[in-house]
Amino acid sequence: FPSSKMVDPTLAEMGKNLNEAMKMLEDNQRKEEENEKKYTRKDIPGPLQGSGQDMVSILQLVQNLMHGEEEEESSQAYRLQNVGEQGHMALLGHSLAAYISVLDRERLRKLTTRILSDTTLWLCRLFRYENGSAYYHEDDREGLLKICRLVIHTRYEDYLVEGFNVLYAKQPVIYISSASRMGLGQALCNQLGLPLSCMCRVPCNTMFGSQHQMDVALLDRLIKDDAESGKLPLLLVANAGKCWTPGAGHTDKLGRLKELCEQYNMWLHVEGVNLATLALGYVSSSVLAATKCDSMTLTLGSWLGLPAVPAVTLYRHEDPSLSLAAGLTTSQPVEKLRALPLWLSLQYLGHDGIVERIKHASQLSQRLLENLKNLDFIKTSVEDELSSPVVVFKFFQEYANRDQTPHAAPTSAIQRPIKSNERHVYDTFNQWLGEQLAQLVPASGVDVVELEDEGTCVRFSPLMTSAVLGTEIQDVDQLVDCLKMKIPILTSTLQLREEFEQEVKRTVGLVYIEDLSWPGLGVVRYSYHNDGKNDDKQEKELEKINTELLKKLNDLESDLSFSLGPEFGGEKNCVYIGMVTEDLDVSELVETIAATGREIEENSRLLENMTEVVRKGIQEAQLQLQKANEERLLEEGLLRQIPVVSSVLNWFSPFQASPKGRTFNLTAGSLESTESTYVSKAQGTGTTPPPTPTSSLAKQRLPGQKIFKRSLRSSDAFSETSSVSHCDDLEKMEQRPSALSPGHEQGQTEKGSKEQQQAATLVTAAESDTVPSDKSPSACAQADEQGSQR
Repeated sequence: FPSSKMVDPTLAEMGKNLNEAMKMLEDNQRKEEENEKKYTRKDIPGPLQGSGQDMVSILQLVQNLMHGEEEEESSQAYRLQNVGEQGHMALLGHSLAAYISVLDRERLRKLTTRILSDTTLWLCRLFRYENGSAYYHEDDREGLLKICRLVIHTRYEDYLVEGFNVLYAKQPVIYISSASRMGLGQALCNQLGLPLSCMCRVPCNTMFGSQHQMDVALLDRLIKDDAESGKLPLLLVANAGKCWTPGAGHTDKLGRLKELCEQYNMWLHVEGVNLATLALGYVSSSVLAATKCDSMTLTLGSWLGLPAVPAVTLYRHEDPSLSLAAGLTTSQPVEKLRALPLWLSLQYLGHDGIVERIKHASQLSQRLLENLKNLDFIKTSVEDELSSPVVVFKFFQEYANRDQTPHAAPTSAIQRPIKSNERHVYDTFNQWLGEQLAQLVPASGVDVVELEDEGTCVRFSPLMTSAVLGTEIQDVDQLVDCLKMKIPILTSTLQLREEFEQEVKRTVGLVYIEDLSWPGLGVVRYSYHNDGKNDDKQEKELEKINTELLKKLNDLESDLSFSLGPEFGGEKNCVYIGMVTEDLDVSELVETIAATGREIEENSRLLENMTEVVRKGIQEAQLQLQKANEERLLEEGLLRQIPVVSSVLNWFSPFQASPKGRTFNLTAGSLESTESTYVSKAQGTGTTPPPTPTSSLAKQRLPGQKIFKRSLRSSDAFSETSSVSHCDDLEKMEQRPSALSPGHEQGQTEKGSKEQQQAATLVTAAESDTVPSDKSPSACAQADEQGSQR
């Protein structure tokens, strides 16, 4: 903003201050002192300072409020970094509007008229809407609301005088698609003061044609029925690529709908993201028909990445007095300044810049759509509209037999109806897929939408996000690469869910919990044996066991994720298993869960039994100590209990008493005498505890192979290499001294036979397919013969 080229120095100062303010707000670097303090004194609300603050301090406070509590949300910071110069022009427009409003009335009128006429002319030419007028509004629904008022004023001549009486005599009817955004009809009725009966939702095609387009034949019958019943068909709201809640990018048959509206003298209003393609050189015939409609709403802010610019409703009407009565035009010059931010931004971008941004978004959609068509198990919802800037896709596996190979060609798939449970599972998996893609590729701007017939899908709408997020072709390619990595995980998990369910149901002690809203392998609960405990204690024991089970499973070196499930809506006292790969050994996983649960239960019961034994031992020790004190009183006599007399008696006649202590053996669970300790001057070890049983789940694994993973080698390849690996094991064992395991050594000691120990050594070596180095084959045979004779 060079001040030398400006007549008014205030404008130059305003532009300079705005640039400095934006640079300060967009600076995301923090001082180390600010990072260490989560809350500072400035964050605490206080009284308004009497002396005031400078602009730098105020902007610093605004920056702290913007970024202080959102340091972890990188998406917000990313949006602010991509405002760009065109965004600065839009923000400058708001400042200029406030400054221009202080001009005298005549200058303000001329300036606002020029701004309004220029912006309207540019938009009408840019989007092929001839002889149109424009209404600028903040809420995107406000334009449709004012259009409804205009139509009511037009169709009801006495509305200005009679008011609602004319509406009561002949009730108006507004028709909207059942695929429109939620709450649109109710919002219109509330603002217009009409009953909900004035709103008619038109179903989409269910038998013939697209399932997302308005049923024209049914609409014709509805209009005829309303006209015959004394109602007045007033207005029809059509869609050109729904960019709101179920935004699937489908366009209604606008040409046929326009003919129907002309037949019944109705107003046709169109809205949707596909209207942006009207600015391109090539426009599909379905979208081009929108130029013949009576009004349309454009949301240029999201399409071009312009912050805080108003939406625009273009319309055609011949009576300016009715437009003024409906609120579409105003005599207040200040209200006309709403178009100033858009006026500045359009001039900054220029015609080529605007077209280039919309073209870039369409190319991103086409790039993704072309890649999705080459992927198996991905179904797209907008295949008949190649020019649609919205791509909606979902993961779907069309197999009647789940035993088929997951990477088989989809042409051999057998079509079958989807059950309600499977539909819910697919919705859950696609919800997980959309969240994963949005997290891995945040610049893509993908989100999750719910379609009435398709269920949960992933939506890519670059016209609504690419200008702000700065989405490029490489972001789309990265999105496809991430999708390719997630598809095998989805297919494997989907196929192994049934196997996991069957394995859990066959395993004693485990209960399978059906949770269709969990994106993973499944949910399992370990249920211990009930010993007649009450429900509260049983619930606490169950929670304790499953919590410990979850902890032990997470300590294992595996690629699986174990959790307590979702924070809200999940089952209690369960272990939730996440997504898995195709090399998962389901049987080993279920066996490990069951064995770990049993181990935890046994340890818990052992602790409870030991607690009870200790309690009883303490009571028994107290009784024995009391009995010993009574015996000591009888043995020593009453005189020896008197302090002074006892010392005199002990001096004349010393009393020798053997110490009688007690020790509690935790292994045996009984009280024992300490007489042997005093005799041997050493504490005995007592009975040797039984050895800890080793886990039966340990299996031979390949180097680097993690737990719960199957070997991908075939059985034939394994048999060919088994002899080689067996010989290698023999050579390793020959270099190693033979040794007995603790369990075998203890068993042979109890038998007390040295020959049996040698035989047991040979039997152990034979079971492990090894031969001890100090035994020849003949000695092995002789030992086996001696063992069989015994």
